[in-house]
Amino acid sequence: MYEKKIPFDINCDIKITMEIISGKWKCCIVNRLANGPKRPSELHRIFSDVTPRVINQQLKELEFHGIIQKKIFTELPPHSEYSLTEAGQTLLPLIAELEKWGAGYRPKLKQILNLE
Repeated sequence: MYEKKIPFDINCDIKITMEIISGKWKCCIVNRLANGPKRPSELHRIFSDVTPRVINQQLKELEFHGIIQKKIFTELPPHSEYSLTEAGQTLLPLIAELEKWGAGYRPKLKQILNLE
């Protein structure tokens, strides 16, 4: 996994949270996994505007932090799927609040970007 140049500050609670959920697609991935386990190919289809490499990297980071788990099926043909862990489930209310805030801020952002 990528090693950061600036050491991670474990004593700041906000930095801990941001370490886990930062990344353009992590919250979206967690939100989709709330509906049940998904195969990597399903996630690639859902987020078709993102390269598979980026999705796979975000999945690895979420798995490293214990937010999701990967289950590998040894049947033929072999496949895997990702699901939320208990820790991942605890992020769902936070992600719901982020979504709610984004929805409320959308009109202001449209105004700022002159999209109206």
